[in-house]
Amino acid sequence: MSEPDTFGDIVELRVHGISGASTEQVLGLERTVQVAGDRVGGFVRVRPHWSTPEARGVTLEAYRWGDLPSGTVARTLALVLLLPFLLVNVAIWMRPANPRSEAVVKSLCRLLALTLTVLYVLAIAGVALDLVAWHCLNSPRCLAGRSWLSWFSGQPLGRRLAVFALVPAVAIGLVWRLSNRPGRSFEAFRAPDEEVSGHRLSTVGTWDSEPLVGRLRSIHVAAAFGTLSLVLLAARAAKGASTATVALAVATGVLLAACVVLLCTPPLIDRSPTDRRLDAITTALRTTAIILTVVVVTHVLTSTATWREVDALPGYDATLIWLFSAQTTLLAALGVVLLWRRRGSPLFGLGALVIAATGISTAVAYSAELVYRVADYLDRDLPTGEGIATGPPRAYTWATFGFLRTAVVTVLVAGLVVVVSRPGRRRAAAAIIARDYPNAPAEAAPRLRQVRDALARARFTERLVLLAVVFGCVAGIGSATTTLDLLGLFPGDVVERYARLPSDAITFSIAFASWAKAAVIVGLVLGGVFAYRTEGFRRHVGVIWDLGTFWPRAAHPFAPPCYAERAVPELTRRITYLVERGDVVLLSGHSHGSVLLAAAVLQLPPRIGSRIALLTHGSPLRRLYARLFPAYIDDAVLREIGSRVGWRWVNLWRDTDPIGGRVFPDRESGTPEGDPAAAVDRRERDPSDVVTPPGDSVPPPIQGHWRSESDERFVDAVRDLAQRLRHDPGTTPT
Repeated sequence: MSEPDTFGDIVELRVHGISGASTEQVLGLERTVQVAGDRVGGFVRVRPHWSTPEARGVTLEAYRWGDLPSGTVARTLALVLLLPFLLVNVAIWMRPANPRSEAVVKSLCRLLALTLTVLYVLAIAGVALDLVAWHCLNSPRCLAGRSWLSWFSGQPLGRRLAVFALVPAVAIGLVWRLSNRPGRSFEAFRAPDEEVSGHRLSTVGTWDSEPLVGRLRSIHVAAAFGTLSLVLLAARAAKGASTATVALAVATGVLLAACVVLLCTPPLIDRSPTDRRLDAITTALRTTAIILTVVVVTHVLTSTATWREVDALPGYDATLIWLFSAQTTLLAALGVVLLWRRRGSPLFGLGALVIAATGISTAVAYSAELVYRVADYLDRDLPTGEGIATGPPRAYTWATFGFLRTAVVTVLVAGLVVVVSRPGRRRAAAAIIARDYPNAPAEAAPRLRQVRDALARARFTERLVLLAVVFGCVAGIGSATTTLDLLGLFPGDVVERYARLPSDAITFSIAFASWAKAAVIVGLVLGGVFAYRTEGFRRHVGVIWDLGTFWPRAAHPFAPPCYAERAVPELTRRITYLVERGDVVLLSGHSHGSVLLAAAVLQLPPRIGSRIALLTHGSPLRRLYARLFPAYIDDAVLREIGSRVGWRWVNLWRDTDPIGGRVFPDRESGTPEGDPAAAVDRRERDPSDVVTPPGDSVPPPIQGHWRSESDERFVDAVRDLAQRLRHDPGTTPT
């Protein structure tokens, strides 16, 4: 690609947000501009030459990163299926800014991540070993008309289990392979070894996470194969454990304990990437687990002892219950640690707990639905109540019942919060309208109501904190109730005994909740596909993927790869190149693009930072990221960013924006007069007016979180920063 021949230019480098805008839209290369009407219909003209950035003496350039989190449809589907791993991985980055609790929170998050891998294996084993090899192959009703299964029905139980154990083994190999492939794709984009900020946000993109991911991957693969061995040995030992079975069970227990111990030593597992001794240990652990599984399968295949003929795979339901109990215990421990050390942390200090509980709930929903849908397929037209009672393990039934309670409680609390907060949000919106449109004519009343509603909806973002905490806590309680299965109880019987509700109604509710979960999962899959194929749709659901995959894999190695490991160093290199060739650079970031630029600015050496300016709009840096990730984004980080660019920073924000907002507190909140941070934020009145202008049929649109590159206020900010870059002594070439 050829480069411009001119030097000493002002280069405006634009970075888009989660909307996934096209290159033409980011650069403003559309040849037409709408002069009247709205997005549904209106009037357009050829864009005048004077409105282009080049006409203002600015060379326009764009960085397009929208395909890094997804790319192909296959990768997008993988994001949806790996969503639980992604959520738990994000939880470790949401820990409070408290060094004394960091090691404990890391350990708990990594143990929770390990339970997801175990649950993944148990779900696949539940289908292959419990439903097919144990249930279906013993049932003439299930085998009728299924020649692809009936040919194996006469085989001994040990042989059937050994053969069908290949299914979870292949599933483990699949996620192992998928997690291993993307890890090397960004190696060419490592940032140069330069002095960077001491703040943690500056490590995103420069931190070489591959050694840590490799260690975590080996531990999780070892635990996965250990889980498969445990399921087979539990079934083998039901009739009476032989010496070989006991010895293999002890070896499997030691293996799983070693995985837990390694994850509970963050200083050891997070040590320098150049220290390969731990890599050798984790690789040996993984190899041992694979060999042990081969030995266990051989033992099951060749054992001459008789098997215990029961309705379900022996030990499987109990293993699930103990896993759910372990998850509940870990979530409770994480909550205690976060509350003990919160010290005024945002989100009540429970951000990591909320997102971890959400990830656990999502994983349980995925697993339960996989088992339920396969059971429905194998059971044919069995009545719903009978299918639930005799099909999948009761632990999944209790988990589905917990999902139902979580959904009902969250919806009820959400409705209550909407109703209770509406008067206050509308009063605040009315105050903004009175300030912005003091002399609005009477005929503008309908438009004023629309603006008031938009302002009120935008202020609901702050109420989502309460809903997130409620959902996380109720989801954790729902996970805890699965332990009632240890008493041999069924949800319908318990509710009928203590709440006097019909058992059949509870059974129907569980079946309904199961199908509702299936619909949600299908919706996530379709949403993941359309999010990267339809721009408007991505604005609503793409935030999940872009937010989650921004953070490196530090808890779960099977999470999708971190695109910031390419995007941030790539931005840093490009900015450095432009400055070193003699240009000055105006960085412009919308929405999540402002976060990428913030991380890039912190990695620039001082000689580069003195020749750049920063323009952010719709930025969630303080409103969302400072609340969700307090250990990485706080007032000190934001002030260092401003200092590094010589306070040539303008942040445009709107009251109608539900995502973006101010970067620094206003003077009423404590920013003193004369502080350079007080001049960063510039509020945009939105909409620009509530009266229909002459020559138009509709009033100006409400922009909300939409990009504003074509807005005159954005152009004024660019012009202001360009003038400061031209005349600031710090930007003069030496």
